[in-house]
Amino acid sequence: MAPTAPLALGSTFTPPPSPASLRSAPSPASGRGAGGEGSGEGQPLLEARGVTKRFGGLVAVSNVDFTLPERRIYSIIGPNGAGKTTFFNIIAGLYRPDAGTITFAGRTIVGLKPHQITRLGIARTFQNIRLFGAMTALENVLVGMHCRLTTNALGAIVRWPAVNREEAWAREEARALLRFVGLAHKEHEWARNLSYGDQRRLEIARALATRPRLLLLDEPTAGMNPMETAATMRFIERLRDTGLTILLIEHDMKVVMSISDRIMVLDHGERIAEGTPAEIRSNPRVIEAYLGRTSGRAATGSDTP
Repeated sequence: MAPTAPLALGSTFTPPPSPASLRSAPSPASGRGAGGEGSGEGQPLLEARGVTKRFGGLVAVSNVDFTLPERRIYSIIGPNGAGKTTFFNIIAGLYRPDAGTITFAGRTIVGLKPHQITRLGIARTFQNIRLFGAMTALENVLVGMHCRLTTNALGAIVRWPAVNREEAWAREEARALLRFVGLAHKEHEWARNLSYGDQRRLEIARALATRPRLLLLDEPTAGMNPMETAATMRFIERLRDTGLTILLIEHDMKVVMSISDRIMVLDHGERIAEGTPAEIRSNPRVIEAYLGRTSGRAATGSDTP
């Protein structure tokens, strides 16, 4: 299979076609994010109704309703302990809600295991980067492709021709993903030796290796300097432009207000507001509950709780 042309960071990414023997995986649809032709306006990809999660006497998420159309950047904000990461973990299958339903692409996902949800087309990154430090960047991306590969232990030992073809294809696509995130020149470096910003990009590349329709990003700019943050913001927007739907947790309000199509605000596990960045910025309840002010001054892009 001929290698794909090099991809600049943020250019539209179309993964190389998988061999016919591979299971068909959902891939992002084409089209611009914010309401353009073919954008799927009004077609929900993810829906949550009455989602509640308790830990003993603590209600971490309380009766949350949520609708996410395709090809959007949708942010969830709120103070520490508001239930944001718990809500992420429920979507990803790490926690099972005590009440409520969640559907993805019209299918109920409550009760599914994380690997089953990944196969359906949901991938995530974590606030604390979780890479295999003693593996190369290329190997980390290959790990992310495991749910799409068909080789078993016997095939790996015997080295049937189909196994060799699948391995060659997997390496080709992994390299294309590294080019996409700007790490092509570091494919042989150990993950633990990469800079913090490069590790973040590698984690996103590994998530993209599952070919998700929905990407959950948990504080992707945490610990970055202003230049890295700006580059990550542009990169997230371009992911949306390829057809991905992004669900984002982020504490940097400048990032949230700059790139979000819509925002949901959680406080003590409850949804207290939902709307466009302009609506959230001027919402009195958000100003009081989330930003901790009662003066009525609107939130600005420089606020970082």
